[in-house]
Amino acid sequence: MIIKLSAEAFEPFEEVKRFQKQQAEFAGAVGATSIFIGTMRDFNDGDSVVSMSLEYYPGMTERQLEMIVTEALERWVVLNVLVVHRVGDISPGDPIVLVVVETSHRGDAFDACRFIMEALKSKAPFWKKEQLASQQSRWVENNSKGYAP
Repeated sequence: MIIKLSAEAFEPFEEVKRFQKQQAEFAGAVGATSIFIGTMRDFNDGDSVVSMSLEYYPGMTERQLEMIVTEALERWVVLNVLVVHRVGDISPGDPIVLVVVETSHRGDAFDACRFIMEALKSKAPFWKKEQLASQQSRWVENNSKGYAP
């Protein structure tokens, strides 16, 4: 399990390649890799969004992410997980989150990846403040609507 919070922009597929190279011990057992990449949209709740600041609680956020991944490891047969999440100032089109789940079988990869992503959106302590095109700013109140992992 690798969890990284980054104030710097990241390239998702470079992160995946680096992760797979570092975790070469699992290479022979990996039969499926599920990858989720979340990017910042330029709209939300009917408004144009020009930027976002993503804040977190150091220590607490990482612990919550570890708990989410640990729960996935208990529910599915997972070989390895990578979670990379941006913090700080983000622009539309920037990758915000990367979840990589390696398993022996695709069902576990799909299910665990979705679980991790949905739990991250609903449970991890991140706070988003959007800067709107109208020059107003607002805190995002709901991260995840309609899905309960």
